[in-house]
Amino acid sequence: MAASAFLLIASFLLVLFLLSKPLGSLIAGLIEGELPRWLIKAETILWRCCGLKKPGNNLKEMNGWQYGLTILIFNIAGLVLLFILLMNQGNMPLNPQHFAGLQWDLALNTAISFVTNTNWQAYSGENTLSYLSQMVGLTVQNFLSAATGISVAFVLIRAFSRQGVNTLGNAWIDITRITLYLLLPLAFIIALFFVSQGVMQNFSSYILIHSLEGQQHLLPMGPVASQEAIKLLGTNGGGFFAANSAHPFENPTSLSNFVQVLTIFLIPCALCFAFGRVVGDNRQGYALLWAMSIVFIVAVSVVMHAEIVGNPHLMQPNVNSHLNLEGKEARFGVLASSLYSVVTTAASCGAVNAMHDSFTALGGMIPLWLMQIGEVIFGGVGSGLYGMLLFVLLAVFIAGLMIGRAPEYLGKKIDVYEMKMVALALLVTPSLILLGTILAISTDAGRSAIANPGAHGFTEVLYALSSAANNNGSAFAGLHVNDVFYNLLLGAVMFLGRFGLIFPVLAIAGSMMSKKRQPISSGTLPTHGSLFIGLLILVILLIGALTFIPALALGPIAEYLQFWQ
Repeated sequence: MAASAFLLIASFLLVLFLLSKPLGSLIAGLIEGELPRWLIKAETILWRCCGLKKPGNNLKEMNGWQYGLTILIFNIAGLVLLFILLMNQGNMPLNPQHFAGLQWDLALNTAISFVTNTNWQAYSGENTLSYLSQMVGLTVQNFLSAATGISVAFVLIRAFSRQGVNTLGNAWIDITRITLYLLLPLAFIIALFFVSQGVMQNFSSYILIHSLEGQQHLLPMGPVASQEAIKLLGTNGGGFFAANSAHPFENPTSLSNFVQVLTIFLIPCALCFAFGRVVGDNRQGYALLWAMSIVFIVAVSVVMHAEIVGNPHLMQPNVNSHLNLEGKEARFGVLASSLYSVVTTAASCGAVNAMHDSFTALGGMIPLWLMQIGEVIFGGVGSGLYGMLLFVLLAVFIAGLMIGRAPEYLGKKIDVYEMKMVALALLVTPSLILLGTILAISTDAGRSAIANPGAHGFTEVLYALSSAANNNGSAFAGLHVNDVFYNLLLGAVMFLGRFGLIFPVLAIAGSMMSKKRQPISSGTLPTHGSLFIGLLILVILLIGALTFIPALALGPIAEYLQFWQ
C-alpha cells in the first residue's frame, strides 16, 4: 500500500509538471500581450463587432482601482442575469423534465456561488436544474469566474514585472483573451476526452428503466461532458449530478479520475511557471512550486495514512488492513479518493469523488485545514497564485525585521501600505469563517440544520463556512443548508470572501507597479533558495495554526481523540 501511494503521488506530480511548463509559456504570452499577428487582427474584428471601431483608443489600460471596479460590475451583472434565469427556468426552453424555477433564496445563493467560483450546491443538480440553466447559466459562469481569478493574478504579476508605470492592463481584454485563448480550447479538448471515456453529452429526456430487481429507476441524461471539463479546469467544482465526480456518468473510469485531478491543478501550476518567466527569473516560480509541492505531499500522505488505518472500533485480530471504505467509490479506492480530496481542497475546486463527511476525523481535518489557510497550495486558477504571493510578502517582511533591513521582493521595497493590505487580505476569510460559525451555532436557525450533534456536527458547520469563505464549494453531509438562513449566510460569505480578497490584492498591485526595481546587493534576501522556501512554509503553517487551531480542537481534533479513546 505504501509503494502504491508513493507511485500515485510521484506519477501525479511528474505528469503535472510536464504538462504545466509549456502551458506556462503560453500564459506568459497572454500576460505580456505577445500574440501572433493574425490573432491580433482577428481580435480587432471581434472588438469592432462589439461596437469598438478603434479598440486601441477605447480599451486603454487601467490602474488597480479601475480594474477592480470593472471586475466587480462585470460579476454583479452576471450574478443578476443568472439569478433571473434560475428564478424563471420553468418558462425557458431546454427543460425536458419541466423543472420549476428555484425559490428566491436558493436562486440567489446559487447565483452568488457560481459567480464567485465557489459552486456551492445546496440542491441536487439532476433533480433541480434544466439543461438551459446548466449550460447558459452555470457553465458560462464557470468560464467567466475562472477568467476573473486569472485576470487578477495577471495584474499582480505585471505589478512585479513592470517599473514606474501607472497602468496594469485592461480587464476586458484580459478576460476575453483568457476565455478565448486559454479556457475554451483546453475545455474543448478535455470534454472530448471525457466523452471518449463514457461521460455523456446529450439533450435527451430522462429514461425510465427497470432494474434486475424489478424496480423502476429514472436514468438522468444531459450535456455533462461540456460542464465537467470547465468545472475542473476552472477549479469550479459544481457537478451536473448531486454525487459530483463520484457519479459514473461524470467520472466513469480510473483514467478519467486521474485526468480530473490533473486538470484541477493544471492552470494553477502553469501560472507559477508563467510568473517566473514574466518577472525574469524562473527560480522565483520554482520556489513557489517547491513550497506548494512539499505541503501538498505531506497533506496527501497524512490523509492516505488516516484512511488506510481506518476505524479502530472495526479492527479485528489477525486483520492486516482496516481501510476506511465508507463513502468511497470502489472504482477508485482509498488512495485515489484521498488524493482527490486533497487536490480539490488545496485548489478552490470543491469537486469530489468521495464523501468527505465519511472520512476519518484526521482524514477530514486535512482538507478542512487546506481550505482554511487560503487554498494557496496550488490553489484556484489565479486565486492560488495571488494568495501565495500574499504569504511571500509576509515572509519577506518578517525576514526583513529579523535582519534589520527594509523588506523587498523582486527588487521592489515592501512599505507600510502594502503590509496593511496583506494583513487585511489575510484576515478577510478567517474572520468570515469564525464569525459565520459563531452565528450558525449560536442561533436556533443555525443549530436546527445540524443532524449530527457533538464534535462532528460542529465540524460540519465549520467546514461549510470554510468552504464558502474560501470559494471552494465542497461540503460535509449531515448539515441541511437549503433554507433561508444558510442560503443567505453562505451567500454573503461567498461574495465577501471573493471580492474582499481581490480588492486588497489589486491595491497592492496598484502600489507596486509604480516602484522601480532596486539592484541586487550582498544584503538582499534571496527568495528562491531552500532557506526562503522553508521560511515561506513556516509562515503558512503558523498563520493557519494560530488562527484555526482553537476551532479545529473543538471539531476534528476532539472527534479524533474521542475516536481513539
